[in-house]
Amino acid sequence: MGITLTYTEQELVSLLRNRDNKAFAYLYDNYAAALYSIILQIVSDAELANDVMQEVFVNIWRRIEQYDAGKGRLFTWMMNIARNASIDTLRSRSYQNSRKNQSIGDNVDTLQVKDVLQPGVDTIGLRKVLEKLKDEQRILIELAYFKGYTHEEIAELEKLPLGTVKTRIRNALIQLRGLLK
Repeated sequence: MGITLTYTEQELVSLLRNRDNKAFAYLYDNYAAALYSIILQIVSDAELANDVMQEVFVNIWRRIEQYDAGKGRLFTWMMNIARNASIDTLRSRSYQNSRKNQSIGDNVDTLQVKDVLQPGVDTIGLRKVLEKLKDEQRILIELAYFKGYTHEEIAELEKLPLGTVKTRIRNALIQLRGLLK
């Protein structure tokens, strides 16, 4: 039996900045499932989600020096990297072209499989926490973090001023932070 290592967030970040491979393995083992769940909700294709996941961990490794503990938790920073990489993938020209070239039959099957899939355990817990938000906040959080919309797109979609969207999302994130402590 091996010894199970645990790190404080500060120790983990310090070791990652020193390019410690064991710390990176720990990071992957402890956060990959949650990040994959976020990625899969946005790209909704398992093979593509695996590609994005690999890109996300490469980005975390390369950009760990940019992480600022004063701005939030490590997981939140990594979640934003995963979310942004997923959105970038969906907006990429090659992805758009592959979607256009997909036959109608394939597309219908994809939609049905996505609709039938059971939510993961991590998603269930997060959904329960999101239910505690006001509807006006929860909808914006779901659009931004689960559907991959930008603040500008949400403002247009919901017919709200951009400043209102940003304020509601910021307030919702502050409230969520309190609920998750």
